[in-house]
Amino acid sequence: MPLNRSINYSILELAVVGQDIPHTRVFENSVELAQLAESLGYKRFWLAEHHNMVSIASSATTVLMSHIASKTDKIRIGSGGIMLPNHSPLIVAEQFGTLGSLYPHRIDMGLGRAPGTDQVTAHAIRSDRMNSVFKFPQEIEEIQRYFKNENTNTKVRATVAEGVEVPMYVLGSSTDSAHVAAAKGLPYVFASHFAPAQLFEAMEIYYREFEPSEYLQKPYSIAGINVVAADSHQEAERISTSSLKMMLGVMTGNLDYLQKPVDMTPELREIKENPSLQRMLKYSFVGDKNSVKEMTEEFLKKTGVDEVIVASHIYHQEDRLKSIRIFSEIMQEINQPELVNY
Repeated sequence: MPLNRSINYSILELAVVGQDIPHTRVFENSVELAQLAESLGYKRFWLAEHHNMVSIASSATTVLMSHIASKTDKIRIGSGGIMLPNHSPLIVAEQFGTLGSLYPHRIDMGLGRAPGTDQVTAHAIRSDRMNSVFKFPQEIEEIQRYFKNENTNTKVRATVAEGVEVPMYVLGSSTDSAHVAAAKGLPYVFASHFAPAQLFEAMEIYYREFEPSEYLQKPYSIAGINVVAADSHQEAERISTSSLKMMLGVMTGNLDYLQKPVDMTPELREIKENPSLQRMLKYSFVGDKNSVKEMTEEFLKKTGVDEVIVASHIYHQEDRLKSIRIFSEIMQEINQPELVNY
């Protein structure tokens, strides 16, 4: 049964690097994915920020954002997100102000405070980052000031950002970020695609504590899911073995390139049933169109979110393109008779 509200749907891209796939091809695949997503009605195409991971190439996030924005026409391009403690607020404002002028009304700024990497690499990126972690709310305000026209009389300015329209989103995987997003009256994005434990508590806090602002009059929430959709459940399960092994590597610290899919073996099935992995992959929807639709509808009904953002770690590009086609069909059916715009 359709929901009584329409839900936007978007893509979170990590530019995952597959075994035997060069970075040039990875970036070409990202562009192709964004172009298809645009044609299928996806609202946003966001790029994550990760460092020192052989399997992820979205490390220079704003550079990749600009490249993909130049190859598309209307889909919103954003950061999912910029890990603010890794960066100076001034530089973030200058980069996004530039992007906002180059691609008017198409750029989103998602900000998080996780490192997006291991602690040793995080220290190499910015040795004083822990000071920034504790100043996350204040640094959000600093970026907002750089975008205001009223900032013209201050000694330090991001002149390319002043007056430029770039919506800001607060990202998080715990309740801490929910308090920040609510207090500042900003849209809230929860990383339930890999850290689902506090999803409902965080959303309850966000909606309960939300304060209207000049940026947003009522709460707007986005939650992440993993999707591997195929013509049959068996084929989807086979395709998902790539992401299964990738997640296992994340949990064990044995990071490697995304591996080619294989038939589901008893050993892999046993790994999939590991309690820790089950908790991490709680919102990973693998199957044919009907089963993924059923799981997606249940997720939307239970969470009440306004938008869903999809990650898909799939080795073969043709399988990934098919998966987002199927998911678009699912969301169009769920959203009948029409989508809403935000």
